[in-house]
Formats: sequence, C-alpha cells, structure tokens
Amino acid sequence: MFEFDQYLGFLAFLTILTIGFWLMIFLLTFVIPYWIGGSLIERIKEIRAEKKAKREA
Repeated sequence: MFEFDQYLGFLAFLTILTIGFWLMIFLLTFVIPYWIGGSLIERIKEIRAEKKAKREA
C-alpha cells in the first residue's frame, strides 16, 4: 500500500489543503467584510467632514 515517505507526503498534502481551506473561510467571513465595513465608515466620515467644511465656509 503506502510506504512511510509516501504516507508523510500525503499527510503534508492534507495538512496544507486543510490550512488553506480554513484560511479562505476565515478571510471570506471575517477579514474581508471587516475591511470593507471599515473603509465604508471612513468614507462616510470624510463625506460628512467635507459637507461640514462647505457649510462653515
């Protein structure tokens, strides 16, 4: 069946595949929405500051 080095290679492949899968899940469910939400909040703050500066000028 498997020799020991083939078994280790197969385990390394499964480990890398699993790490990649969970990394993608983490990025798609937490990091990217957090990044987009933060950039939208910052943009809204900039727009409000521009409107306030126009009103005061």
